[in-house]
Amino acid sequence: MGAPVGITRTDFTSGELRALSGRCSDGAQVRRILAVAMVLEGRDRTQAAELNGMDRQTLRDWIHRYNAGSVEGLVSRRSPGRTRALNSLQQAQLLELVLAGPDPEINGVVRWRCVDLQAEVERRFGVKAHGHTVARWLNELGLTRLQPRPYHPRKDPLAETEFKKKFSDLVKAALSGTALSGPVEIWFQDEARVGQKGGHAYIWAPVGSRPLMVRDNRHVSTYIFGAICPGRAVGAAMIMPYANTEAMNEHLKEISLTVAPGAHAILVCDGAGWHQRGVKLQVPGNITLLSLPPYSPELNPMENVWDYLRQNKLCALVWDKYEDILDACQSAWHFLVNDPDRIRSIGSRDWACVNV
Repeated sequence: MGAPVGITRTDFTSGELRALSGRCSDGAQVRRILAVAMVLEGRDRTQAAELNGMDRQTLRDWIHRYNAGSVEGLVSRRSPGRTRALNSLQQAQLLELVLAGPDPEINGVVRWRCVDLQAEVERRFGVKAHGHTVARWLNELGLTRLQPRPYHPRKDPLAETEFKKKFSDLVKAALSGTALSGPVEIWFQDEARVGQKGGHAYIWAPVGSRPLMVRDNRHVSTYIFGAICPGRAVGAAMIMPYANTEAMNEHLKEISLTVAPGAHAILVCDGAGWHQRGVKLQVPGNITLLSLPPYSPELNPMENVWDYLRQNKLCALVWDKYEDILDACQSAWHFLVNDPDRIRSIGSRDWACVNV
């Protein structure tokens, strides 16, 4: 048996090493530091090794590391593992490919599945991989499976960008000729149908299961006309049997009463027929309507309000009477307006501000 390896470093005493181990978060490194400290104290090396969960030869190896690199030499080292099948450039190209989506004429599919990407990766990069490996790659790139939001084919992204960019100018133009003596409030308005034929929400359930959630197949329904002012964290709503100009007039009256005394409200809404100025639409004096670009519901925070209420208050329920639907709508809206922080969180938009 060869002579034991001596500790040649004099950076630390055994006491200093013990104190240092108490500040170390790596449990394996702590054991190595304590083993070296015991050797410095003259303890038997076999005993020092066994007390710290290693054999004598392993302790010998770590003493070599300590002599070469001091305490830093005792840090746990992770194996780099196998070389990645795709390099960083190829990973970036894969991410771009997935985000762009497939071309039905070229790729023959309308959405990417792992099996489709598996073939595409082999064709582009010459790398064969299992479908599960492709799924892992996508997760590492920050991707996950989501339900897309539908949009109208005539949607104009440029018009949406211009609306947000020039929102302040649009508000000033809408207010031109209006005698203002107080602050301006930004409100958002929309309607939602609520009824027996409801929807479903995501719930927690065991992996691989298919949980059940009740859904009524009848068709009795009503409408919530809702509006929020994120700046003041307030809302105003009316529950109406129909979505028409008469119902909109009643909602405008309710909003007008909720606007702060002396303030003027810019009411942002979509281009529904009952939102258009005309002989029948009666807009109160403290409200000015501002229309969203066509086919751009995602610019209206009220869409997020409806999603929130449906997910948390208006799903997984069965209503036998019309009155039950009315009660549920009233309860859901009170749930929202009694939570001002929620209104600010859901409704606030960086672009929806104006200095008049």
